[in-house]
Amino acid sequence: MSRIDGRGLDEIRPVNIVLDYLDYAEGSVLIEQGGTRVLCAVSLEERIPQWMRGEGRGWVTAEYSMLPRATLTRTPRERGTSSGRSHEISRLVGRSLRAVVDFSELGERTLTVDCDVIQADAGTRTAAITGSYVALHMACEKMKREGIITNNPLRTFVGAISVGLLQDEVLLDLCYEEDLAAEVDFNVVMTGDDRLVEVQGTAETASFTRDQMDEILDLASNGIQKLFQKQKVALGVE
Repeated sequence: MSRIDGRGLDEIRPVNIVLDYLDYAEGSVLIEQGGTRVLCAVSLEERIPQWMRGEGRGWVTAEYSMLPRATLTRTPRERGTSSGRSHEISRLVGRSLRAVVDFSELGERTLTVDCDVIQADAGTRTAAITGSYVALHMACEKMKREGIITNNPLRTFVGAISVGLLQDEVLLDLCYEEDLAAEVDFNVVMTGDDRLVEVQGTAETASFTRDQMDEILDLASNGIQKLFQKQKVALGVE
Protein backbone atom coordinates (compact mmCIF):
# COMPACT_ATOMS: atom_id res chain seq x y z
CA MET A 1 0.00 0.00 0.00
CA SER A 2 1.05 3.62 -0.49
CA ARG A 3 1.35 5.68 2.69
CA ILE A 4 -0.04 9.21 2.80
CA ASP A 5 3.43 10.77 3.24
CA GLY A 6 5.24 8.44 0.85
CA ARG A 7 7.15 6.48 3.49
CA GLY A 8 7.80 2.77 3.36
CA LEU A 9 5.83 0.58 5.75
CA ASP A 10 8.88 0.19 8.02
CA GLU A 11 10.10 3.80 7.93
CA ILE A 12 9.88 6.19 10.87
CA ARG A 13 8.91 9.82 10.36
CA PRO A 14 11.70 12.46 10.27
CA VAL A 15 12.98 13.05 13.81
CA ASN A 16 14.66 16.23 15.04
CA ILE A 17 15.80 16.74 18.64
CA VAL A 18 16.68 20.29 19.70
CA LEU A 19 18.73 20.45 22.91
CA ASP A 20 18.57 23.17 25.59
CA TYR A 21 15.27 24.51 24.30
CA LEU A 22 14.60 26.22 27.64
CA ASP A 23 17.09 28.31 29.60
CA TYR A 24 16.15 27.38 33.15
CA ALA A 25 15.34 23.67 33.16
CA GLU A 26 18.02 21.20 34.29
CA GLY A 27 17.56 19.52 30.91
CA SER A 28 15.21 20.33 28.04
CA VAL A 29 14.55 19.29 24.46
CA LEU A 30 12.04 19.91 21.72
CA ILE A 31 11.44 16.67 19.87
CA GLU A 32 9.84 16.78 16.44
CA GLN A 33 8.63 13.53 14.92
CA GLY A 34 6.71 14.12 11.75
CA GLY A 35 4.20 16.84 12.59
CA THR A 36 4.25 16.01 16.30
CA ARG A 37 6.20 18.40 18.52
CA VAL A 38 6.71 17.83 22.24
CA LEU A 39 8.62 20.02 24.67
CA CYS A 40 10.27 17.97 27.44
CA ALA A 41 11.78 19.75 30.46
CA VAL A 42 13.36 18.31 33.61
CA SER A 43 13.23 19.94 37.04
CA LEU A 44 15.31 18.94 40.07
CA GLU A 45 13.88 19.07 43.57
CA GLU A 46 15.79 18.31 46.77
CA ARG A 47 12.99 16.15 48.13
CA ILE A 48 11.31 12.81 47.55
CA PRO A 49 7.85 11.35 48.14
CA GLN A 50 7.16 10.83 51.83
CA TRP A 51 6.97 7.06 51.49
CA MET A 52 10.59 6.98 50.25
CA ARG A 53 12.18 9.10 52.97
CA GLY A 54 15.17 7.65 54.75
CA GLU A 55 16.01 5.12 52.02
CA GLY A 56 18.74 7.24 50.39
CA ARG A 57 17.14 6.77 46.99
CA GLY A 58 15.69 9.21 44.48
CA TRP A 59 12.60 9.31 42.29
CA VAL A 60 11.66 10.17 38.70
CA THR A 61 8.17 11.21 37.68
CA ALA A 62 6.49 12.85 34.70
CA GLU A 63 3.56 15.08 33.78
CA TYR A 64 2.02 15.21 30.30
CA SER A 65 -0.33 17.78 28.85
CA MET A 66 -1.47 19.07 25.47
CA LEU A 67 -1.81 22.71 24.54
CA PRO A 68 -5.33 23.79 23.45
CA ARG A 69 -4.36 24.31 19.78
CA ALA A 70 -2.01 21.36 19.46
CA THR A 71 -4.85 19.73 17.53
CA LEU A 72 -7.00 20.63 14.52
CA THR A 73 -9.69 22.12 16.77
CA ARG A 74 -9.21 23.73 20.17
CA THR A 75 -9.23 21.42 23.17
CA PRO A 76 -10.24 23.13 26.44
CA ARG A 77 -7.30 23.81 28.71
CA GLU A 78 -7.02 21.45 31.67
CA ARG A 79 -7.59 23.25 34.95
CA GLY A 80 -7.22 21.84 38.43
CA THR A 81 -6.95 18.11 37.79
CA SER A 82 -5.73 16.54 34.55
CA SER A 83 -7.96 14.53 32.24
CA GLY A 84 -7.96 10.76 32.43
CA ARG A 85 -5.96 10.57 29.20
CA SER A 86 -3.30 13.02 30.40
CA HIS A 87 -3.03 11.21 33.73
CA GLU A 88 -2.64 7.85 32.03
CA ILE A 89 0.06 9.14 29.67
CA SER A 90 1.88 10.88 32.53
CA ARG A 91 2.08 7.55 34.35
CA LEU A 92 3.27 5.80 31.18
CA VAL A 93 6.10 8.30 30.63
CA GLY A 94 7.13 8.06 34.29
CA ARG A 95 7.15 4.24 34.25
CA SER A 96 9.16 4.20 31.03
CA LEU A 97 11.86 6.47 32.43
CA ARG A 98 12.04 4.73 35.80
CA ALA A 99 12.74 1.44 33.99
CA VAL A 100 16.28 2.64 33.19
CA VAL A 101 17.15 4.62 36.36
CA ASP A 102 19.39 3.50 39.23
CA PHE A 103 17.68 5.42 42.03
CA SER A 104 20.52 4.83 44.49
CA GLU A 105 22.72 7.16 42.38
CA LEU A 106 20.28 10.08 42.74
CA GLY A 107 20.24 10.41 46.52
CA GLU A 108 17.02 11.70 48.03
CA ARG A 109 16.08 13.89 45.08
CA THR A 110 13.20 13.99 42.60
CA LEU A 111 13.49 14.65 38.88
CA THR A 112 10.20 15.70 37.29
CA VAL A 113 9.83 15.67 33.52
CA ASP A 114 7.15 17.94 32.06
CA CYS A 115 5.98 16.92 28.60
CA ASP A 116 3.93 19.56 26.79
CA VAL A 117 2.55 18.74 23.36
CA ILE A 118 2.83 21.83 21.17
CA GLN A 119 1.47 20.11 18.05
CA ALA A 120 -0.12 16.70 17.70
CA ASP A 121 0.20 14.52 14.60
CA ALA A 122 -0.26 11.16 16.39
CA GLY A 123 2.36 9.40 18.50
CA THR A 124 2.49 12.16 21.12
CA ARG A 125 2.99 9.76 24.04
CA THR A 126 5.74 7.84 22.28
CA ALA A 127 7.54 11.02 21.21
CA ALA A 128 7.22 12.28 24.80
CA ILE A 129 9.02 9.18 26.07
CA THR A 130 11.80 9.38 23.47
CA GLY A 131 12.34 13.10 24.06
CA SER A 132 12.07 12.83 27.86
CA TYR A 133 14.93 10.36 27.95
CA VAL A 134 17.22 12.85 26.21
CA ALA A 135 16.18 15.68 28.54
CA LEU A 136 16.68 13.42 31.56
CA HIS A 137 20.13 12.37 30.35
CA MET A 138 21.09 16.03 29.97
CA ALA A 139 19.83 16.84 33.46
CA CYS A 140 21.79 13.96 35.00
CA GLU A 141 24.98 14.97 33.22
CA LYS A 142 24.54 18.54 34.48
CA MET A 143 24.06 17.27 38.04
CA LYS A 144 27.20 15.19 37.64
CA ARG A 145 29.23 18.17 36.39
CA GLU A 146 28.03 20.27 39.32
CA GLY A 147 28.99 17.58 41.85
CA ILE A 148 25.40 16.92 42.93
CA ILE A 149 25.72 13.24 41.99
CA THR A 150 28.75 11.07 41.32
CA ASN A 151 27.49 8.92 38.47
CA ASN A 152 24.81 9.26 35.81
CA PRO A 153 21.96 7.06 37.11
CA LEU A 154 20.68 6.11 33.63
CA ARG A 155 21.63 2.51 32.93
CA THR A 156 20.62 2.42 29.26
CA PHE A 157 18.40 4.16 26.72
CA VAL A 158 14.62 4.04 26.49
CA GLY A 159 12.41 4.92 23.53
CA ALA A 160 8.92 4.31 22.20
CA ILE A 161 7.03 4.13 18.94
CA SER A 162 3.59 3.41 17.53
CA VAL A 163 2.70 0.60 15.15
CA GLY A 164 -0.65 0.01 13.47
CA LEU A 165 -2.50 -2.47 11.33
CA LEU A 166 -4.23 -0.87 8.36
CA GLN A 167 -5.74 -2.73 5.40
CA ASP A 168 -3.93 -5.88 6.57
CA GLU A 169 -0.54 -4.10 6.43
CA VAL A 170 1.64 -3.38 9.46
CA LEU A 171 2.74 0.27 9.53
CA LEU A 172 5.48 1.83 11.67
CA ASP A 173 5.17 5.24 13.35
CA LEU A 174 1.65 6.27 12.40
CA CYS A 175 0.77 9.80 11.35
CA TYR A 176 -2.60 11.31 12.29
CA GLU A 177 -4.56 10.07 9.27
CA GLU A 178 -3.17 6.54 9.66
CA ASP A 179 -3.82 6.53 13.39
CA LEU A 180 -7.41 7.60 12.78
CA ALA A 181 -8.03 4.79 10.28
CA ALA A 182 -5.99 2.00 11.95
CA GLU A 183 -7.78 -1.25 12.66
CA VAL A 184 -5.24 -2.10 15.37
CA ASP A 185 -3.10 0.37 17.29
CA PHE A 186 0.01 -0.42 19.37
CA ASN A 187 2.38 1.72 21.46
CA VAL A 188 5.61 -0.06 22.35
CA VAL A 189 8.31 1.03 24.84
CA MET A 190 11.73 -0.64 24.88
CA THR A 191 15.10 -0.17 26.56
CA GLY A 192 18.54 -0.02 24.98
CA ASP A 193 19.25 -3.61 26.06
CA ASP A 194 16.25 -4.81 24.00
CA ARG A 195 13.83 -5.29 26.89
CA LEU A 196 10.15 -4.41 26.74
CA VAL A 197 8.83 -1.86 29.24
CA GLU A 198 5.27 -1.56 28.00
CA VAL A 199 3.12 -2.88 25.18
CA GLN A 200 -0.23 -1.16 24.68
CA GLY A 201 -2.25 -2.89 21.98
CA THR A 202 -5.87 -2.31 21.07
CA ALA A 203 -8.14 -3.72 18.39
CA GLU A 204 -9.96 -0.61 17.22
CA THR A 205 -12.18 -2.08 14.48
CA ALA A 206 -10.75 -5.58 13.95
CA SER A 207 -8.97 -8.24 15.97
CA PHE A 208 -5.42 -9.43 15.25
CA THR A 209 -3.53 -12.71 15.24
CA ARG A 210 -0.56 -13.81 17.32
CA ASP A 211 1.59 -13.79 14.17
CA GLN A 212 0.54 -10.20 13.45
CA MET A 213 1.40 -9.23 17.03
CA ASP A 214 4.86 -10.74 16.63
CA GLU A 215 5.31 -8.79 13.38
CA ILE A 216 4.18 -5.61 15.13
CA LEU A 217 6.68 -6.11 17.96
CA ASP A 218 9.53 -6.87 15.54
CA LEU A 219 8.76 -3.75 13.53
CA ALA A 220 8.52 -1.67 16.72
CA SER A 221 11.89 -2.97 17.89
CA ASN A 222 13.54 -2.00 14.59
CA GLY A 223 11.95 1.45 14.73
CA ILE A 224 13.03 2.06 18.31
CA GLN A 225 16.60 1.10 17.42
CA LYS A 226 16.51 3.94 14.89
CA LEU A 227 15.25 6.29 17.62
CA PHE A 228 18.13 5.23 19.87
CA GLN A 229 20.49 6.34 17.14
CA LYS A 230 18.73 9.71 16.99
CA GLN A 231 19.08 10.06 20.77
CA LYS A 232 22.77 9.16 20.66
CA VAL A 233 23.51 11.64 17.87
CA ALA A 234 21.67 14.41 19.75
CA LEU A 235 23.57 13.66 22.96
CA GLY A 236 26.91 13.06 21.25
CA VAL A 237 27.38 9.63 22.83
CA GLU A 238 28.10 6.17 21.45
